Amino acid sequence: MRCLVIEDDAQLRAYIEKGLREAGHTVDTASNGRDGLFLATTERYDAMVIDWMLPEVDGMRVLHALRAGDNTTPVLMLSARSQVDDRVRGLRSGASDYLVKPFAFEELLARLEILAGRGAGPAAEATTLACHDLHMDLLARRVTRAGRLLDLNPREFSLLEYLLRHQGQVVTRTLLLESLWHYHFDPQTNVIDVHISRLRQKVDRDFDRALIHTVRGAGYRLSADD
Repeated sequence: MRCLVIEDDAQLRAYIEKGLREAGHTVDTASNGRDGLFLATTERYDAMVIDWMLPEVDGMRVLHALRAGDNTTPVLMLSARSQVDDRVRGLRSGASDYLVKPFAFEELLARLEILAGRGAGPAAEATTLACHDLHMDLLARRVTRAGRLLDLNPREFSLLEYLLRHQGQVVTRTLLLESLWHYHFDPQTNVIDVHISRLRQKVDRDFDRALIHTVRGAGYRLSADD
């Protein structure tokens, strides 16, 4: 997931950014509404976190500008305003969800990951993904195979999630680099092959059936079929 965080509180902004990066996501940040709006309208994001009270251009005006420009990226609005009327106002202004400060990071992460999946079809909207005896719980960030818990780091989790969302399809190295590493050029790196190899050691080793397949000259495919 690629996320934009617009928050003027430097400590909170750094806290959210660190947590999202540790969860395997890519994050851009802005400390005011003007810079945030520029990023939101010039870059592509899966979800945005926008604080209501921002300097220069407040969060509500940023949200209005985005929706007026037909930008449908899901937005999680942050605010210390906890009254029902404030939450309703935020949602009616175009926010996809509303989270009152202070909050637990785990809740913010879960809400963002659900929001980011809304526009990608039925598989993305699910909170669990599966292939054969491999199961992924997106909210708990838990992966099992044949009932055995797999210990994946955040990058491996994101890579496996992408393969599960596109199971049965051939995904190229370039597509993986653009989607997960956000490289929009050929960096002449074997990072994909290294991560796939490590992921295979955890997902396929010690099991009778391999699920991650190399498609020679093309890329990789996750499938229960040979």
